[in-house]
Amino acid sequence: MVDAAFGATAAQPRPEDADPFHAGDFVVYPTHGVGKVERVGEEDVAGHTLDLIHVSFAENRMTLRIPVAQARASGLRKIATADVLAAAMRTLQERPRVSRIMWTKRAQGYLAKINSGDLCALAEVVRDLQSAGDGSGTSFSQRNLFELAIERLGAEVAVASRVDKTATIEHLTALLQRARETAAKRIAASAESAPAL
Repeated sequence: MVDAAFGATAAQPRPEDADPFHAGDFVVYPTHGVGKVERVGEEDVAGHTLDLIHVSFAENRMTLRIPVAQARASGLRKIATADVLAAAMRTLQERPRVSRIMWTKRAQGYLAKINSGDLCALAEVVRDLQSAGDGSGTSFSQRNLFELAIERLGAEVAVASRVDKTATIEHLTALLQRARETAAKRIAASAESAPAL
């Protein structure tokens, strides 16, 4: 019975899995962020030999073992390409989108985007949850979601750009500040040019 269940759930390598992950690769796991592949190889688990990828996450001292055949289905991916990074940076500089939906529903949506592993979705969360320059107008849960999103975004951008994570987060924060100032100037200019009633 166990063998039948194992055979039914064990995925077979597919053609798109032809580009496997290798030891030393930096990868993104949706719910944990950026990690590093420590090794890829066969291992005996409960009497079965599985081909596993060991991914370590230094910040929270955790290691995941993911079957190679399930890697893509679980959302494991390589670090974003230059095109995806550029799209994420453009998203950060857009005007934040305001939603009238109850905060609990919005928070669930933001958390789903954070855990999606999609870099542009992360950039949307950072853009939409940024606080005013003085930090006013934000709740504790909003700040927590913002910090989680900017940490994940900063970690991937840092690895992709080969720059220190702290410097990357500072750069992203400065980028958000410039975008906020530009938007404020645009609003002030349009208010001055509007005809008086």
